[in-house]
Amino acid sequence: MNRVRNSVALVVCVLMIQSVAAQEKPSSAQAAEGKRGRTFVDSIEQAVVGDPQLSPDGKQILFTIDKADWKANRRVGHIYRINADGTGQVQLTFGERGENSPRWSPDGKLVAFTTRRDPDTVNQIYLLSVDGGEARRLTAHPTAPGSINWAPDGTSIYFVAADDKTAEEKQKDTARDDVYAFEENNFKQRHLWTTDLDGKTKKITEGELSVNGYELSADGRKIAMTRMPSPLLEFSDRGEVWVMDATGANAKQLTTNKVPEGNASISPDGQTVMFTSASNEQFEMYFNDKIFLVPAGGGQARVLLPEVPYEINGGQWSKDGKSITFTANMGSSTQLLKVDVATKQVTPITKGDHSVGGWSYSDDNATHVFTLNTGARPSEIYTMTGAGQMKRVTSIFDDDLAKFKTSRQERITWKGADGATIEGLLNYPVDYVQGQKYPLIVMTHGGPAASDKFGFATEIQVYAAKGYAVLRPNYRGSTGYGDKFLRDMVNGYFKQAHLDVLAGTDAVIAMGVADPNKLVKMGWSAGGHMTNKIITFTDRFKVASSGAGAANWISMYAQSDHREFRTPWFGGTPWQANAPIDLYWNNSPLKDVWKVKTPTIFLVGEQDPRVPMPQSVEMFRALKSNGVPTHLYVAPREGHGWTELRHRLFKLQIEMEWFEKYINNRAYVWEKVPGEEKKDAPKPATTAQQ
Repeated sequence: MNRVRNSVALVVCVLMIQSVAAQEKPSSAQAAEGKRGRTFVDSIEQAVVGDPQLSPDGKQILFTIDKADWKANRRVGHIYRINADGTGQVQLTFGERGENSPRWSPDGKLVAFTTRRDPDTVNQIYLLSVDGGEARRLTAHPTAPGSINWAPDGTSIYFVAADDKTAEEKQKDTARDDVYAFEENNFKQRHLWTTDLDGKTKKITEGELSVNGYELSADGRKIAMTRMPSPLLEFSDRGEVWVMDATGANAKQLTTNKVPEGNASISPDGQTVMFTSASNEQFEMYFNDKIFLVPAGGGQARVLLPEVPYEINGGQWSKDGKSITFTANMGSSTQLLKVDVATKQVTPITKGDHSVGGWSYSDDNATHVFTLNTGARPSEIYTMTGAGQMKRVTSIFDDDLAKFKTSRQERITWKGADGATIEGLLNYPVDYVQGQKYPLIVMTHGGPAASDKFGFATEIQVYAAKGYAVLRPNYRGSTGYGDKFLRDMVNGYFKQAHLDVLAGTDAVIAMGVADPNKLVKMGWSAGGHMTNKIITFTDRFKVASSGAGAANWISMYAQSDHREFRTPWFGGTPWQANAPIDLYWNNSPLKDVWKVKTPTIFLVGEQDPRVPMPQSVEMFRALKSNGVPTHLYVAPREGHGWTELRHRLFKLQIEMEWFEKYINNRAYVWEKVPGEEKKDAPKPATTAQQ
């Protein structure tokens, strides 16, 4: 029943990963004595390094390390400090519930962070002296403060927090007299507050609005922000850019449109506000994010770089206001670039097969600080001088890299069905032998307005350790490849996207890496949408797993909390006059679900607001009714992404059990939660047919 032509896609270019440090690149000798492949427990337990913050004098860096806490059944992060030369790493916080958002005071003497400690009922702001000692709680706010930032003079801290319930609302909750109007009064607005160093708080914004993001001017006198009429995602396209005094006075709206905006900040001279938006200069929806500039006194917003073939994730003004440094999604990598505001001349700062994250720049110290993630080493903290000298500061993963085998990662390109060049990332099985063919997992990213980038994906390392190659294609609709590439999904979601994925699969087969008889398809969110489409389009894949995927775009439109992208995909809403129902239905996997022969499991969070559970139920029941081997696994309490460690471990293992059964015709031995090795391994409860 193969409805896809088996034409072999020609591999145009295969580029080996170039890591920042050549010695970190895995070699053929990595299978040396003592090294082993990673397990799923190993992948979950791998530390995550992030949120680097350079001290005002440029000599030290604060950052966080998150680790798995099986007892708490979640990840717990703590705050660390290290000298900028890589020496003297120390852990600063040890709270049972973890800490996050470390921020230096302007004089470098205090660290502010958020955590919840007894008897707190929600997270609060705490202060810790860099000289040591116990942290003291600064706030006793009724709702959790977030997005904390010091005022430049160091006398106060700004934060965003949701409004508290009124006394009447609390009384009704107690009495269970709690009927609410859906998406009308079952939420609380999020406002900007400030607290002095004695814990006295003051509300800065008022009214029926929610602060979505803000930034203080360099002199602390002004605030640029984006605010929405509601915190619900439904209203993100009604968010606008505002500027006001730091006291909240003289608020002025700078934009009026129907597109989301973010990352607002004021130029050093106070005359211009920069922001980003996924739109064009006419404020039409569904483009790669771009930098916009608008006069702080009001006027027309203009795109700074309208035609660049990448996505701009956020930027920072130089101290003199003459340039903006920004991070750019370039498809399979994230880089730092700088643009001269007057001439629009763009200068690359970084290059290579990596992803830059958590970036900021100190003009006073002429130093960038950021995380850098490559296929050979997970994210570590790096610094880079203005002269371009990059240096790795942390060495968190030295022991892991010495202990575990690492899969080789490459960028490959191929031709789509219409001749367009498509890019993807290929991970080889560990101990790969050239000329031998391996099972191939084709994993598609979410979004779909996103892209897979160079980086150390721990789950993929486990698949590679179990003998699978993994392809992650950046199909049509991905960001970082220009607006035309992204907008291929406008007026029809599945035009070229699924064909790009299939052509990429053929490319890996043509390389001699993949066994065409052992193909696996998987993905989450938009990756789940793609999986649902692929199994209705071809039976080439022997087994599949679909996570939080769409079945029926018509019903999905109203079920989901997010619709702003789906309207351009299908040229209107399904409930407008002359609605494009045919386009919605023709792009729905459910339309062709009768064609499915691929054994497929479905996974979804019971509380998923983005791709609600009924979408997975529709696919599952259709396959079950048609006699296709299937199961549906539902995680209680989980939303769109599964965060509980046991749920995460279950997902990884039930998928591998499913793959092993249909690809290798062998049983999978389940790993156990650390500390429970003597207990029987958990087995899924199901009555669905095998």
